[in-house]
Amino acid sequence: MDKIEHIGIAVKDLTVSIPIYEKLLNTSCYKMEEVSSEMVKTAFFKTGDNKIELLEATAPESPIAKFIEKKGEGIHHIAFAVEDILQEMERLTQDGFRLLNTQPKKGADNKMVCFVHPKEAHGVLIELCQEIKWV
Repeated sequence: MDKIEHIGIAVKDLTVSIPIYEKLLNTSCYKMEEVSSEMVKTAFFKTGDNKIELLEATAPESPIAKFIEKKGEGIHHIAFAVEDILQEMERLTQDGFRLLNTQPKKGADNKMVCFVHPKEAHGVLIELCQEIKWV
């Protein structure tokens, strides 16, 4: 894993949360996106080399809606940038980690993503992110 790519924060309402994080981080939201496969709307902030992703559920059965119902708003996951997501998935599987998906899938911010089960990392959901390179 190369570096922390972003920290994902589950929120109930982006229209309320975006202005709070704009003030807190002293920067504007630079990108909003809906990821229909994950039933989520996202908003991204950048401060220095770091990114924060706010996540709002778009359906009651969304993983974000379930997370908020169970734990409330707050840190949902930590994402790590990887150079080769398939290789990293294979390495983690061989090392005994349980992945939540068997193949990478399209995520937000032009990334292919895969998640490591939170029980494998002491309750922390880990996301692997590989930049989609356009040829």
